[in-house]
Amino acid sequence: MKHVRFLFWFIVFLTIITVLIDIPRMIPVSLDYNIPLVNKKISVHKTFLGFNPDLILHPLHIKKDLAFVRGLDLAGGLSITYKADTSKIANDQKQNAVDSAKNVIENRINRLGVREPVVQTATVNGQNRVIVELPGITDVSSAMQLIGATAQLTFWEQGASDSAKQVLSDVPLGLTQFLGPNPKQTNLTGKDLQQATVTFNQNTAQPEIQLSFTSDGVSKFADITKRNVGKIVAIVLDNQVIQAPRVKEPILTGNSVISGGFTTEQAKLVSIQLNAGALPIPLTVLEQRTIGATLGESSLHKSLFAGILGFLIIVVFMSVLYGRLGVLASVALVLYTVFTFALFKLIPVTLTLAGIAGFILSIGMAVDANILIFDRKKEEIRRGKPKNIAMELGFVRAWTSIRDSNMSTLITSTILYMFGNGIVRGFALTLAVGVLVSMFSAIVVTRTFLRTIYK
Repeated sequence: MKHVRFLFWFIVFLTIITVLIDIPRMIPVSLDYNIPLVNKKISVHKTFLGFNPDLILHPLHIKKDLAFVRGLDLAGGLSITYKADTSKIANDQKQNAVDSAKNVIENRINRLGVREPVVQTATVNGQNRVIVELPGITDVSSAMQLIGATAQLTFWEQGASDSAKQVLSDVPLGLTQFLGPNPKQTNLTGKDLQQATVTFNQNTAQPEIQLSFTSDGVSKFADITKRNVGKIVAIVLDNQVIQAPRVKEPILTGNSVISGGFTTEQAKLVSIQLNAGALPIPLTVLEQRTIGATLGESSLHKSLFAGILGFLIIVVFMSVLYGRLGVLASVALVLYTVFTFALFKLIPVTLTLAGIAGFILSIGMAVDANILIFDRKKEEIRRGKPKNIAMELGFVRAWTSIRDSNMSTLITSTILYMFGNGIVRGFALTLAVGVLVSMFSAIVVTRTFLRTIYK
């Protein structure tokens, strides 16, 4: 029975760790209650200190934010649907262009630091779309500027007076006043950029963007500055002249500075766009929705109430129907909930209303294995087997049914996760995690408790 004792204390240790993970850093308590007859009101609005997981993680040199990650429908935020203009792209390259635009947008958002964004493509009536969901974002204009700007960086110089003039629509607005009537685009573009960083001018303290080029870009930039000493080289971003400095001497190091009168936030957004790359196709906003956090809080409270109510009904049902065994199964169900919440934080899982629905559904499924085991045990007792042997036989003979039913659910969840969109994938992930933990709860936790009792 040594392994039973080991499993028991392992479950105790695991429970303590997961409870500490589940406890929030701060616990807000808000209570307003009117006492009848005495006409007195009790109001409590305080925030208590919870548990700081860094006390455990820091000695292990682990950096992780153990907070629940809320999706767009719970945390509020911004949802934008873009139309992808692929009219100038060959038919066999259109999907690649849309996928490339999706990747660029993901890179930009990730550099901005948005937690758990959703970027996906869709085709509606033959029209390519890119759908972006940004939980927790409140600055709509900055987000849209970051996502939708093409970030095409080009460098222009004066063209020869006798060369053929470019079409006026191809020339950025206002460029001719710097470079004359026939400006010429150089072969140096944003594709030659290695990194763009935000710096501050030592004299004016104004934010600037430091450009560092690749080896090919360094060579191109050196050639441009050599042939334009004493002349103007214009820097153009998205068809707009950002800067038009006069070259004093050749620049051989491949470093350039854009000081276009940016604010710090604007410089940060432009540097993110440049680092993430240019959009291969233009995007047009079709729909924009801002979801308030208040709606998300209300939905979350209703979902939590439904989950607690369902949990209590299951506990009462199991306790009445199976007696002491049902109480043990209910204790295992409590541990199942604690373990699952800890996994949601550790993975982390983005909680949406659909994801919470998947978790609540898995609570009901978490006890079906116990029901099979307990009924098998009853059958063995009716055949005259002692209780401890009947218990072991109940687990053994119910295992194949438990395994097959849960595997079918896991297969369905996998398919939903692979081929579904953001909301469906959240439902599939929470359901799959719940099923896996429920199997551990029924086969390991409940079995260990029963073995400890019947020993």
